[in-house]
Amino acid sequence: MNLTNIFNAFMIWLLRSPLHKIASKNTLLITFPGHKSGKKYTTPVNYVIDSNVIFITSLRSRTWWKNLGGDAKINVHLQGKDLETNGEVFEDNETVKEQLMRYLQKAPQYARYLKVNLDPEGHPNPENVAQAAKERVMILLRSG
Repeated sequence: MNLTNIFNAFMIWLLRSPLHKIASKNTLLITFPGHKSGKKYTTPVNYVIDSNVIFITSLRSRTWWKNLGGDAKINVHLQGKDLETNGEVFEDNETVKEQLMRYLQKAPQYARYLKVNLDPEGHPNPENVAQAAKERVMILLRSG
C-alpha cells in the first residue's frame, strides 16, 4: 500500500467518523461507480460550495474523474451527511478557466496549490488561471 492509499484510507475513516469536523469544511468523500466494472469507488477530495453547486478540481492526469460522466450515480458524504448528486465534468480549457476563477474567488486559499498568484485585492491572476486550466478538469455537482 503506497502513501496515497494510506492517506486516503485515513481520510475516509476520519470523514465518516464523529471527528469529521476536523476536515469536512473543505474535504468530502465522493463515491461513484467504475465506468467499466460498476464497482463503487470512494475518494476524498477538496471542494468549494457556491450557489448550491459543489466545485471539485482534479489534475487531468488522474483518471478517477472519468467515471463521473453520463448518468452515473454520484454520492457525496459532505459534513457528516450523505447526498445523491448529478455531476458534470468540464475538460475544455475555456470552461475550466471560467470555473477555476469562480472556485478561486470563493476559496483563494487554494491559489497556491494551483500556482495562481493573487493581486493585492485577492483576485486570481487570469494568466495563471489559464495555465492551471490546461492541467485540470472541473467537476460540478448538484443535488439530484
